[in-house]
Amino acid sequence: MSLVYLHLGSNIGDRILFLQRASLYIEKKVGIVLDKSKIYETSPWGNTQQTDYLNQVVFAQTMLSAQELLETILHIEQIMGRVRSIKWGSRKIDIDILFFNRDVISRKHLKVPHPLLHKRLFVLKPLVEIAPNFIHPIYNKKISEILASCLDSEKVEEYAV
Repeated sequence: MSLVYLHLGSNIGDRILFLQRASLYIEKKVGIVLDKSKIYETSPWGNTQQTDYLNQVVFAQTMLSAQELLETILHIEQIMGRVRSIKWGSRKIDIDILFFNRDVISRKHLKVPHPLLHKRLFVLKPLVEIAPNFIHPIYNKKISEILASCLDSEKVEEYAV
């Protein structure tokens, strides 16, 4: 069994519904969801000419390999209607692998830990809520320490459901 942290994001349509559906698909196709952060509303990152996102981090247990997990979450995105047209563009759902155990993986289409998570407040805030003491396997720091030194100043607010 492997332990994974996944980041979910949505900024098109019924954002809450898309996060909920993604969690259900993760339960069905990935494994047992052990914990979830609250939902946060955040400013868009990278391409700022779009609507705000809702973001959440999910902690799950899986029998899948890292490559199988990637293929599975890409399939979930596809069946939920994700269209990849513009880098960092609007989307119904985005699912990223933040951590896969404490593994460090660097392949063309699979980089774990997520290479930008330490720069993204919209990832770190929900992640620190459920894993403040998780040690980043590259930076060898707790997630809470990485959050404290993050220079990102984008809006990240708890979303009232």
